Amino acid sequence: MTRVHLLGAGGMGMAPLGLYLAELGFMVSGEDDGWNPAVRALLEQAGVTLTAPGTLPDEVQLVVHSSAVAPSHDSRRRATARGLPQVRRGEMLAEVVKGRKLVAVTGSHGKTTTTAMLITALHRAGFPCGWVLGGLFNDATLPPARVGAGDWVIAEVDESDGTIGRFSPEVTVVVNLDWDHADHYAKLSDLETAFSALLARTKGAIFLSDACPLSARLAARGGFTAPIHTFGRTGEYQGHRTADRSPGQELALGGRFALAQVTVRAPGEFNVANATAALAVAQHLGATLTSDSLAEFAGVRRRQSVLHASSITVYEDYAHHPTEIRALLGSLRRERTTGRLVVVFQPHRFTRTAQFKAEFAAALAGADHVFLMDVYAASETPVAGGTSADIYAELKQGGAADHVTYLPGDETGLLKALAAALQPGDTLAFVGAGDIELTARAFVARLKAREEREAAWQNFLITARARLGPATKLLEHEVLAAKTTMRVGGPARVYAEPAGAEDLQHLLREAGARNLPVLLLGRGSNLIIPDHGVDGLVISLGHPAWQSFEPQPDGRLWVGAGLRLKNLCGLATKAGLQGFEFLEGIPGSVGGALRMNAGAMGGWMFDVVDEVRLMTLAGEIHTRKKAELHVDYRHCAELHDAIALGAWLRPAAGVDADAIRRQIEVYQKKRVESQPREPSAGCIFKNPPGGSAGRLIDESGLKGERVGDAEVSTVHANFIVNRGHATSADIIALVQKVRARVKSVRGVDLEPEVLLYGQEWRDVL
Repeated sequence: MTRVHLLGAGGMGMAPLGLYLAELGFMVSGEDDGWNPAVRALLEQAGVTLTAPGTLPDEVQLVVHSSAVAPSHDSRRRATARGLPQVRRGEMLAEVVKGRKLVAVTGSHGKTTTTAMLITALHRAGFPCGWVLGGLFNDATLPPARVGAGDWVIAEVDESDGTIGRFSPEVTVVVNLDWDHADHYAKLSDLETAFSALLARTKGAIFLSDACPLSARLAARGGFTAPIHTFGRTGEYQGHRTADRSPGQELALGGRFALAQVTVRAPGEFNVANATAALAVAQHLGATLTSDSLAEFAGVRRRQSVLHASSITVYEDYAHHPTEIRALLGSLRRERTTGRLVVVFQPHRFTRTAQFKAEFAAALAGADHVFLMDVYAASETPVAGGTSADIYAELKQGGAADHVTYLPGDETGLLKALAAALQPGDTLAFVGAGDIELTARAFVARLKAREEREAAWQNFLITARARLGPATKLLEHEVLAAKTTMRVGGPARVYAEPAGAEDLQHLLREAGARNLPVLLLGRGSNLIIPDHGVDGLVISLGHPAWQSFEPQPDGRLWVGAGLRLKNLCGLATKAGLQGFEFLEGIPGSVGGALRMNAGAMGGWMFDVVDEVRLMTLAGEIHTRKKAELHVDYRHCAELHDAIALGAWLRPAAGVDADAIRRQIEVYQKKRVESQPREPSAGCIFKNPPGGSAGRLIDESGLKGERVGDAEVSTVHANFIVNRGHATSADIIALVQKVRARVKSVRGVDLEPEVLLYGQEWRDVL
């Protein structure tokens, strides 16, 4: 039988088996619901044909499946319908290593790392053998499987699904034993029976940990033909740490070891035991060991692997049993020199979680903060007491709830909370055997991007400060709430008030060279700043240089972009210039009014504009006539990606100043009667075609509706006011509520008019 199809081919057990089968000459195909790119590349390079999920090639003669793939899987159902034999991963592995001397590395914790260390030591010694690892080396130099030469083959043998009963090794290594896999071993005695039978089938030698009580109990039971050897601090083969040698440690060897000292490129006390076991077996097989046999050990993917090291060090580890978690966190605590130990934990299987929820809580208590993900089911259905909520309850009972974040069903929210909580110097560990690896790598990608952005900001600040004049203000983390009419919002990453066009050009060009976002802040009306602030260069034309009011010889009026509209009206009134009265009550500046084509009382900003001077974000200055600009309701297209520096306005015919003042007073009285006096951002929603947003909101019964201290005004329903301590989150939640109610009652989708500063409304609505 030569044509084999693998179900779950991307798994850490199945993928190495696929490589081994392909090298043996089998025609191998495979499928998986979620591919790791590195695993996929390895299989494709080995000539394995990868198919879409549920696609069973016609020529297949045998199906090999992971134990996590249920009989109801599409490809298994097709195989059953075609009468094809189906075997589990362990059964196939046991079959293909027959005829060779098998070294079976087994046990509850550390067998993948021990197997990898043994392979590394034998490979470095030039010892002829093949191997099948249950994972990937961090270094692609060594493949996770190789047929190799000679009589020996090294394989990691998994006990979780009972296929351990198919193996008859020459040498068996039991790294340690703990009761696990309650879905298969209902009682501890069931696990003991399975391992006792394996040791009874072992022909050449048995290696047991001297620190494992359960292994000692099996040895005392007897009935084995192969001699038993022990490894550990007091075993026949002894190893203990004498010094740390980053990124590993020095071990002193004793007992039956011919070698006195070895360097191991792996940290942690548990890796002392793993290395001692691997070296003991390598010596037993006849390999020549040297002090650097494990000095270049690459490590195994997801076994205390460092994903990122900078101000925050990020690890990932496959630990999914309380004993493993306790050992991992103990090792990480010893290694870190500053900061906190933060853990993201994804429990694996409902049955295991139900079995060990109290032990998980106790082990996780070794972290300073835990972010708890939902259980990775691994094809199981939920069982009572086997959810992440049950672990959380145990942590609460133990008094650790204040140091745990659990957001059921909201992984995105959990990771946002994690990103916000991390501090420089922290050690972060992603722990679990499910798909948390994908979560970890996606999070690290975002973390790297954030750190690269922060480096760009620091470079920007250094360069910009060297070029700007002394009158220009440049600040980090300036809180923006007080600079807005709504009085809400967080800080700007960098805030600037340039003292002139040249400094504005420097700021824009330096930001553009580093792809840093630029936002303009006028008088702070018509916008809502998020509570977390904005990661951008916020530019305000608040310096007096931008507040000019200059009547021109040709009858026009030049006004700077930073001039308040209220001041524009007052100065125009004194000068006897008519046509600007409608702008008096708009709480903005000329620049903002140009960008938004601000309007009130039947008038619009571009009704009085003749020409606009603007600066592009690349720092280029242009003058555009009104006819060259694309202006519509609440928008000027050319100012979407540019900054208005000022404008030439065309007044109406000059009249008596008292007449202008009287018209302004009429408008003021109308505003007082129709608009709220509490802090607001102006009209929240655009008027729909042929309608009034305020009327629709009022008719939907929303006046006075509140979220926190944000309230739909009782004076004008299209205003949301701040009753004192509103947050941006309150306002956004109220906007969502209003839109939903109006849609339900009136069938109209209201579109926000105010800007969500630094974000898009579509991302929150």
